[in-house]
Amino acid sequence: MDIVLSFIQFLLAALLIVLVLMHSGKDTGLSGMFNPGQSQFGGTAVMERNLTRLTVVVAVAFALNAIVLGFLL
Repeated sequence: MDIVLSFIQFLLAALLIVLVLMHSGKDTGLSGMFNPGQSQFGGTAVMERNLTRLTVVVAVAFALNAIVLGFLL
């Protein structure tokens, strides 16, 4: 069980790093590389909002998994 949760923690950490880097800051960030202008999905504001929501969900899953791992180890 510990190995499975540790592997999930590793995957969540890698996904969280990628999601944070995709956010556009003052510059365009990595998200500007994939979406230079308007998107076919309703513009950059909607895409940025969905990216923020996904980042929060992954961060909460990361934190909960870390707490569970802390109690198990």
